[in-house]
Amino acid sequence: MLANYRRLFAVPHVLSLLVWSLVARFYMPGQMIAVTFLVVEWTGSYSYAGLVAGAFTLGMALVGPLRGRMADRGNSDRLVMVCGVVFSAGLTAMALMPGSLWWAAAPLALVTGVFGSPANQVVRGLWPRLTRGPERQAIYAAEATTQELLFVFSPIATAAVVAWAGPREAVLMLAALALAGSVGFCLALRRAGVTGPAPVEEDAEEAGSPRRSLVRIPALALLFVMAFLTVGGVIGMDLTIVAWANELDAPEYVMVLASVWALGSLVGGAVAGALPGRPRLSRRALAAAAGLMLLVPFAPPVLHLPTPLWTLPLLFLSGLALAPLLAAVMGRIGDLAPSNRRSEAFGWMASAFGAGGALASPMVGAMIDGFGIAGGMAGAALMLLVSAGMSLFVPLPAEPSTAPPPTARPPVEPAPVEDGPGARDGGVTPPAEPGAPTDGPAPAGPTGPTGSPRPRPER
Repeated sequence: MLANYRRLFAVPHVLSLLVWSLVARFYMPGQMIAVTFLVVEWTGSYSYAGLVAGAFTLGMALVGPLRGRMADRGNSDRLVMVCGVVFSAGLTAMALMPGSLWWAAAPLALVTGVFGSPANQVVRGLWPRLTRGPERQAIYAAEATTQELLFVFSPIATAAVVAWAGPREAVLMLAALALAGSVGFCLALRRAGVTGPAPVEEDAEEAGSPRRSLVRIPALALLFVMAFLTVGGVIGMDLTIVAWANELDAPEYVMVLASVWALGSLVGGAVAGALPGRPRLSRRALAAAAGLMLLVPFAPPVLHLPTPLWTLPLLFLSGLALAPLLAAVMGRIGDLAPSNRRSEAFGWMASAFGAGGALASPMVGAMIDGFGIAGGMAGAALMLLVSAGMSLFVPLPAEPSTAPPPTARPPVEPAPVEDGPGARDGGVTPPAEPGAPTDGPAPAGPTGPTGSPRPRPER
């Protein structure tokens, strides 16, 4: 089962790019915690704190496709570095800002979010350039799996700094980590030699042809909506876990329940990346939806358990399909996007992620208010179920050809015409076979099937 991973990490620079892209994104899961505590310290308002935290996400979502297009054109290292410097400066300014300027936090967060790290879309656009076949599926699974580690350790580290030193210090720590990750990822891109434009492949859009938006390509549009719904379901389930713990006045349950759910995703992603063959997108989407639906009958008001900890085995099973589903969505986008616009495609996916997270919270929150914890889980499961239904219409990418590349047959130069036997082929005429004519023009080329070129299979 580890053969895919062994081949994958034997590819030069893959491990370095993966690690540094994760370091560059380490601040993201903990950012909401630190910013929320900081703004509440200023204003005492959780509503305004949510507005400021949402402004960061909105800023990133607005420019995802644009930054992807810039990365496709080259100088991705410069893009990563500029974004890292400006974003870190924005976070630092917010941390050092006096509380009397609380009203400036939202616009500052929006501008700072525009320069959030593009490491996720840049590195996802690079995987098809560096890997093929099973290795490509393994790297998307490895990234989706290791990204779960960020959602486990980044909030823990941020909350520890908030408790030990304060929210300002936590924001400053995240600013320093964002800058360090950007520098490291920038250097990794330069060492790998992948800072230039993507090489033109057969599926690339031709220069000078009308440039249409990627959302107008039906297969990619379906995948972007799937990304929107999938992340919406995940964020909705996170909110439901928080609400369940809050109703029991036991916030410690949040860490236990969310960690077990993330652990299931870690295990599922690691196993999925080691499996041979192309992943079945619809099967994974249905499994993720079924995992959440399995939890609904065991949540209040349907069933009042003595403790939510009894649902830990079900939470683990529910999480098993999450990372594999995200990996399959990313892999299918990498396969179907034009080779010279892959980073732009992952920019659209990042925007879909941000929009899904922003819109899922109020919808699932309304379900919790109206139907309890089970209603919130049902709302999250419904989003994944719709995503699974859409996956049935996503086409498969073309299978890579196993035939040897066709070789062009050199043109046959006309033989000099001379009279008499032995004039052709340098004056040497092979003996004629019985029944073969001895006169007449020489054939222009081989006439047997072995000499005819094999047509290139369509992609």
